Amino acid sequence: MDDLSAWVGRSETLHDTLTVTPMAALRATLDYAAAPIAPDSALPPLWHWLYFLPLHRQSEIGADGHARRGGFLPPVPLPRRMWAGSQFEFRAPVRIGDRVARTSTIASVNSKQGRSGTLVFVKVRHELRCNEAAEPALVEFHDIVYREAQRPDDIVPPPQAAPTGAAWQREIVPDDVLLFRYSALTFNGHRIHYDRRYVTEVEGYPGLIVHGPLIATLLMDLLHRQLPEAQVASFQFKAVRPTFDLHPFRLNGQLGDDGKTVRLWAQDHEGWLTMDATATLS
Repeated sequence: MDDLSAWVGRSETLHDTLTVTPMAALRATLDYAAAPIAPDSALPPLWHWLYFLPLHRQSEIGADGHARRGGFLPPVPLPRRMWAGSQFEFRAPVRIGDRVARTSTIASVNSKQGRSGTLVFVKVRHELRCNEAAEPALVEFHDIVYREAQRPDDIVPPPQAAPTGAAWQREIVPDDVLLFRYSALTFNGHRIHYDRRYVTEVEGYPGLIVHGPLIATLLMDLLHRQLPEAQVASFQFKAVRPTFDLHPFRLNGQLGDDGKTVRLWAQDHEGWLTMDATATLS
């Protein structure tokens, strides 16, 4: 584990030109009616995840469907990997047609002992610059957590009840097709989202896991459906508990008294909090 600190500061830059097809495909996946998309349309918040796809060769893929450890990300010797959360600053629009450079830097690598064994947290900073601009249009911090394999005597953290009294609510049915389409749109080969035998027999979960970024995207989409003219300045989310495809789950939102802070959260069919998020409007 000590050697992983050598990855801090490691950086890579990828380039992409934002085309309309991924945006149209996600619109269809989120069940919007077909409509023309202007050539210079601004991406909704979080839709930049449709670009800079992880184009690893098939021979480079590991047993879990991700690229084998030790490239840009540190070679954490723990088998289970999850997206723990993210924080965003939306400084300028990112538009269809833009030539975008994404510079990613390993900001920190930390390990600790949890109830279920060793945990390793990796934080990655992403900066998106459009059309050779000096300043980033979007800054994102991505938190990844690695865990040990599940054991029969693991202590499961107690669930947290979701808040009540949401002003906005929407129920989502996370069927296999929704999970497959989002995996395809983001070129995400992680088997926990589509391979039921792998996720239940190897990683020990009861069902397919709904992507954390998909839930975050759906929460932002809930905000957009309720406040279509709102401009989001910042957003952060934390994955609290896995969401499985076995039952519908609920999205919730509430605009704060200040008119700028939006509390967003997701809950499972039993009412347990699964994702906690906050957006700030400009």
